[in-house]
Parts: sequence; structure tokens; C-alpha cells
Amino acid sequence: MTTVVKHDTRPLTTAEIAALALSLAHLGAGPQAVTARRGLQHALQHLELDDDVIAATLATLTEPLPLEVASRARLMADAITSRLMIRLHYRDAGGNITVRDVEPVTCLVHREYWYLVGVCRMRRGIRAFRFDRILAVEPTLTPARPHLADRFLPFQRRKRVRAGAA
Repeated sequence: MTTVVKHDTRPLTTAEIAALALSLAHLGAGPQAVTARRGLQHALQHLELDDDVIAATLATLTEPLPLEVASRARLMADAITSRLMIRLHYRDAGGNITVRDVEPVTCLVHREYWYLVGVCRMRRGIRAFRFDRILAVEPTLTPARPHLADRFLPFQRRKRVRAGAA
């Protein structure tokens, strides 16, 4: 008896890459993480990376996060899965520190940085928080509204409405 394995040749979607990235983010640098990153590299090797931004982004996906950042990423991933709000202690680009209640939606990588994307209650809108600027993450028991991650991800091909179409 011969087993035939069919290979799916469609490329990973942006949402699938983001989900894999989030899973890898909180694995840190342990043995499972090394194997998982090698698997991701294998899954992405077929892509033609003629875009420097995408090439840099995919390279960042396969690098381990520092231990303390991976620990915060784990808390953020748990909050996303549980649909619970989190409290971030965040240092912005100007060095100002704020405490923000955030409804986390997804995590993503763009170029050399990881981001938490969510609805910031302080700013009353969608914001992206760089992992390396998040000083602390506090879990809460406050439910977050459900949000579709696909609406928050970059590199999405948007359906365009043709002129004259109703």
C-alpha cells in the first residue's frame, strides 16, 4: 500500500503568517522555538522576495525574541486568545511613558520590529505598539470586543470597487 501525500502549493496568507509569528514570539529561544523557526523558514523559502520590506520582515520572524520580550509576548498572546483587555506600560518614540488599556487583536512583524495591534482605549482607536517599547503587560479580566485580525494586518490586498460599480 502506497501513501500519497498532496502538497498545498498556495502561499501562506498574511493572517496565517501573523498567527505563526505570534506563536513563535512567545516560544523564546528554546529548542522548540529553534525547530519551529526552521520550519517557518522552510515554509517561506518558496516566496520570491523582490520586496526589501517583506524580506526584512520575514527575516525578523525567524529571529528569537529576548527572554523578557518573549515573556510579555506570551501574556499578549494569552489575552488575544482569551479576548481579554490588557494594560500596557508603554514608552513612545519620544520617551514618554503611558499606561494604556488595550483590546489586543493580533501581533505582527514589520521590517525588524514586532508589534501588538489593538484598540487603545486611551486614544480611542487602532494602534500598533512596538514590542521593544512595551515595558510591562498586565493581564485583566475585562472582556475585549471581538475583532477580525485580517482587518488590522498590513500587506493585505484590498478589494477595490470599480468606478461605476454599485
